[in-house]
Amino acid sequence: MIQVLVVDDDPFIRESLRLILNSMEGISVAGVCQNGREAFEYIRNGGAADVVLMDIRMPECDGVEGTRLIKQYDPSRIVLILTTFDDDEYILKALQYGAGGYMLKNIAPEQIARGIRTVHEGHMLIHPDIAKKLGGLLHHVKPPQDRPLPDQKLSDYGLTAAEKQVVRKIAEGLSNKEIAQQLYLSEGTVKNYITDILGKLALRDRTQIAIFFLKEIGE
Repeated sequence: MIQVLVVDDDPFIRESLRLILNSMEGISVAGVCQNGREAFEYIRNGGAADVVLMDIRMPECDGVEGTRLIKQYDPSRIVLILTTFDDDEYILKALQYGAGGYMLKNIAPEQIARGIRTVHEGHMLIHPDIAKKLGGLLHHVKPPQDRPLPDQKLSDYGLTAAEKQVVRKIAEGLSNKEIAQQLYLSEGTVKNYITDILGKLALRDRTQIAIFFLKEIGE
């Protein structure tokens, strides 16, 4: 049974999610909180939560700060953002702080349950509308001056110079064809590089590669 902590400042949404998720097979709502600080205190005090279903815009402590607090306290906790907002700043910060996924509320209850199961299995989950924006968002993110550059950090994962270039291009939102043209490679070679990259980083798809690069910039 997947234990879920629902975090939302709207009491109607909190209770609606509680009823909906408790009706889903294999999912149980362990508790509800009204802001990120309350969710952090719940976790710190030993509250059950395999997945924290976190809203973004909340008074006192928003979902981004709540994600930061929870992941800093216990990196193994899974935070899944569920919100009506797709603001660029929120997307970047939540993912950089370690959110395991980012969904928008304009989806069916079954999709929310599926999202919870997906992140609980260790997979990254990004709403398609958010995934489309990632390439553009990454152009505006720079690593802190006192942190290693992304290329240096990527070396720790055994990526070759060519593979690091491909990772960067994927993060910029380029297609295989565009990457091949820019790096003077065949599309087949690019596909082979991507397969090797996914294996080395233990990732599933191109979106996860982009998220991985984003986290390496921000961590």
